[in-house]
Amino acid sequence: MQCAMLALWANGYRTSTSQPGHHQTAIQSLGLTMGVAQPDIIVLDALRRQRNVSDYEGDPVSTATLRGCVDQATKLLANAERWLRAHRPDLLTPP
Repeated sequence: MQCAMLALWANGYRTSTSQPGHHQTAIQSLGLTMGVAQPDIIVLDALRRQRNVSDYEGDPVSTATLRGCVDQATKLLANAERWLRAHRPDLLTPP
């Protein structure tokens, strides 16, 4: 989630974190903010929905889902690091 929010911030956008839907907006905008492929966005959004079900309804998360989430998070972090190096290196160096 933080990578998706970072992508918005690095592009000059902010979501209203006090309003419902800001996580969905951050993930669904990844194609525009960091060039994430649509199939990956679909998977990330499905994982976001699974997280919501777990958080708000108490449904357990399967080991397979957890592994998939970690894999997708690792992939998204690598994408974010590549994107920042290419487009916003100023955000990677200390002031």
